Amino acid sequence: MRTITLINGDGIGPEISASVMKIIKASGLEIDWDIQTAGADVIKSEGTPLPERVIQSVRKNKIALKAPVTTPIGKGFRSVNVQLRKALDLYANVRPCKNLPNIKTRFSDVDLVVVRENTEDLYAGVEEMVDENTAHSIKIITRSASERICKFAFEYALNNGRGEVCAVSKANIMKLSDGLFLESFRDVAKNYPQIKTKEILVDNLCMQLVQDPTKFDVLVLPNLYGDIVSDLTAGLIGGLGVAQGANIGEDCAVFEPVHGSAPDIKGQNKANPTALLLCAVEMLKFIGENSYAQKIENALFKTLSNNIKTADLGGLASTDEFTDAVISNL
Repeated sequence: MRTITLINGDGIGPEISASVMKIIKASGLEIDWDIQTAGADVIKSEGTPLPERVIQSVRKNKIALKAPVTTPIGKGFRSVNVQLRKALDLYANVRPCKNLPNIKTRFSDVDLVVVRENTEDLYAGVEEMVDENTAHSIKIITRSASERICKFAFEYALNNGRGEVCAVSKANIMKLSDGLFLESFRDVAKNYPQIKTKEILVDNLCMQLVQDPTKFDVLVLPNLYGDIVSDLTAGLIGGLGVAQGANIGEDCAVFEPVHGSAPDIKGQNKANPTALLLCAVEMLKFIGENSYAQKIENALFKTLSNNIKTADLGGLASTDEFTDAVISNL
C-alpha cells in the first residue's frame, strides 16, 4: 500500500478531501493517507500556516494531494503555495485545460496545457521599499530555470502525445529577462525536432485564447504570465471549480486544485470536489495507477453527463450527493 501525503487544507478543504478519499477507496485502490493540516487554522497552535512537519511529510512520501489553504491577508505570512514550491523545488506548475461533459462554456474541444515556471520571476515576491513612496519588485529570470521548464514542457508534450509547444513572453519590451527565457526556449527546442514550436507575446496570447483556444496545445511561460494565463484558461472550461493543477519537481510532486478555500461556504455541504478529484486522477496517473485513474475519471464524467452537479456549476447536488453519485458510477 502506497503512503501519500494529504494536506487537507482549511475552509472547504477538509470536506472535499474527505469526498476524494471516499471515492478513491470505493474504486478499490487502497492508499495510506498521511494527513497533514496547514493554513490559517494552524497558525494559533503552531505559529505558521505551513509547519515544517508538512514539508517533511511530502519529502518522505514524494507525492502529495493538497486541498486549498488560506494564507491570511496582511498578517505577514508568505503564501503557503509559494513556500511549498520553494522548499521542495517544485519548479513546474502544470495546468491541464480541457472541456468536461455537460458544463456549458463558450468553446468546445478545448484541450491545452499550461506549463508555468514556478520558482522565479516577479511572482517570487522579491521586493523592497526604496523609500516610503517607492516600492521595488525584482524580476529574476535565469538561463538554468528557463531551460529546465522548457525541457519539462517538451518532455511533457512528448510523453502525452502533444504536437506543439508555444513559448509565451513579452520579449519585445523586456528584451533581457524575457529575451533570455525565449533564447532558452529556442536552445531547448533544437533537441526536440519532432515537436512543433511557436512563439507568442503574452498580450496577443490572451486575445487569441478568448477568440479560439483550440489553436493551442502546450504553452510554456515564466511565472507571473503563467499564473495569469492559467486562470484565464480555467475560465474557458467552466471556472476554477473544475480547474486542476500540479506542482512538480525532481523529487516530489504536489497535486492541488486552483480554487481557493471558500470559507464562506465551509461546513455547508455545498463545496464542489471536482477539481480536487481531477487532481487525484492526475496524481494516480503520475504514480502509474492508470486503471484506477481512468475508472474514477469515467465515473466523474458520467456523473456530470447525468446532470448531477453542485451549485457552482448550476446544479442542485450537495457535496455528499455528488460524491455518492460518482461512487455509484464506479
